[in-house]
Amino acid sequence: MRKRVMLSLAAALLMAGILCRPVQARPRQPQGASAAVAATTSAAPAPNPASGGESSALNRQLEAAQSAGDNSWMLVCTALVLMMTGPGLALFYGGLVRKKNVLATMMQSLALMAVVTVLWAVFGYSLCFHSGTTWIGSLGYMFLNHVGAAPNPAYAPTIPQQTFMMFQLMFAIITPALICGAFAERMKFSAMLLLVCLWTILVYDPMAHMVWGQGGFLNAALGGAIPTLDFAGGTVVHITSGVSALVCALYLGKRTGYPAQPMPPHSVVLSFIGACLLWVGWFGFNAGSALAAGSLASSAFVATHMGAAGATLGWMLVEWRRNGRPSVLGAVSGAVAGLVAITPASGFVGPMPALLIGFLAGAFCYYMVSTVKHRFGYDDSLDAFGVHGAGGTLGALLTGVFASRAVNPIFKNASGAAAPVGLIDGNFRQVLNQLGGIAIAWLIAIAGTLIILKVVDLLVGLRVSPEQEVQGLDVALHGEEGYNFEV
Repeated sequence: MRKRVMLSLAAALLMAGILCRPVQARPRQPQGASAAVAATTSAAPAPNPASGGESSALNRQLEAAQSAGDNSWMLVCTALVLMMTGPGLALFYGGLVRKKNVLATMMQSLALMAVVTVLWAVFGYSLCFHSGTTWIGSLGYMFLNHVGAAPNPAYAPTIPQQTFMMFQLMFAIITPALICGAFAERMKFSAMLLLVCLWTILVYDPMAHMVWGQGGFLNAALGGAIPTLDFAGGTVVHITSGVSALVCALYLGKRTGYPAQPMPPHSVVLSFIGACLLWVGWFGFNAGSALAAGSLASSAFVATHMGAAGATLGWMLVEWRRNGRPSVLGAVSGAVAGLVAITPASGFVGPMPALLIGFLAGAFCYYMVSTVKHRFGYDDSLDAFGVHGAGGTLGALLTGVFASRAVNPIFKNASGAAAPVGLIDGNFRQVLNQLGGIAIAWLIAIAGTLIILKVVDLLVGLRVSPEQEVQGLDVALHGEEGYNFEV
C-alpha cells in the first residue's frame, strides 16, 4: 500500500511539472546574478502635473523610492546569505561530525567569513566583476577602488555598487566553506586556510566572472559564447564546491578507522537547526539574486521554497521505502539538496517545475549518498559532493529543461520579442549550453583543486597526524573542547 502511494505521488509530481507551465500577468525583465539589464519598475499612474518641472521632480522621487526599496531588500538578503555560513552551515556541519571535532569544524566557517572578505576587498571582487577577458576580470576595482554609492548599470542599476559587492561577497564566503565538509575531521587548520585562499583565486573567481561578469564566456545575459543559465550559483557555487570536495576527499584519503569504525553525527539537533537556518537564508541567496525588490524576486522566492519542500519529500520517501522508516537527518539533508538543485533555476522556473526539480534532486542525492559513495568507497565526510556536487549538476541541467520566458525573458529574438529560454519553451539548444557550462565547471574544479592540493601539501602538509586525529581536532588544533560537562 505504501509503495503504491509513493508511486502515485511521484507520478503526480511528474505530471505537474510537465503540464503546469507558468503564466505571468506580464513579462518580466531578466535580472539577477546571472543577468544584467535595466531594473524592473512597478506600474504607477501617469502623473498629470501642472508643469514639466513638477513632472521631473516626481520622477526623481519615484526613482529614489524604488532605489531605496531595492537597496533595503538587498541589504536584508546580504545578511541572510551571511547567516547561511554562520550560524547555518557551521551548525549543520558541526552537528554532523564527532563531538571531539565540533569546534574545529565550526571554526572553519568563521575563519572563512574573515579570510575571504579580505581577499574579496583586495582583488576578488575586481577579478569577478570588473570587465576583462572572457575568463577573468581585471584589477580596476582593486582595493574596492571606484566601488561606492553609485550603481553599476551593467549589474544592478537601482542599488549602490557597494551593496552589490557585499551581496556577492557572501556567495564567495559560503562556497569554499561547503568544501570543508569533505575533509572534515582530518585537515590541518593552516592547510585549510591556504587551500581556501588559493581556491578562491584560481577556481571561484574565474567561474564567477565567466557566468556573471561582463564579457564572461558563460554569461547568458551579456552574450557569452556558451550562454549558461545560472540564476544564483548552480555552477559557480555548488558544482565547483561539490566537485572540489570530491577531489579533496580522494586526495586526502579516508579518516582513521573509516569505514570499519562507526562515525555517527554527535548532534542531529545542531544539524537540524543549521539546516532550517539554511532554508531561511536561502531566500536571500536566490530571491536576492533578482537584485531588486520586484516580481522576479517573488518568483524566485516561491521557487526556492517549492524546491526545498519537494526534495524533503523525495529524499524522505525513497529512504522510507529502502529502510522502512524516514530519518530526521535524511529529511534535512533532502531539504538542503533541494535548495542546491533549485538555485540555478530559481529565477527561470515556476512553482510546479520547481517542485519537480526538488523532488528529483532529493531522490537523486539520496542515491548518491547512500549507494554511490559506499560503492566507490571514498570518504566524503559530510557528503559535500553527494549533495552539492550531484545536486548542483542535476539542477543546472534541469534549468535548461524547465526555464521559461514567461518567468524570465532573458533571451530576445531579432525583433526584440521574448525568445524561448528552456527545452519546454522550445529552445532545444539550451540543454546543450547547460551541459557545456557544467563541463567547464567540473574541469576547472578538478584541475584547479588538484594543483592547489599538491602545492599546499608541499608547503605545509594537509593532514593532521594520526595521534591528533584520534585525540580530536578541537584539542589538537585549538586547545579547547566543545563540551565540558564537569563544570
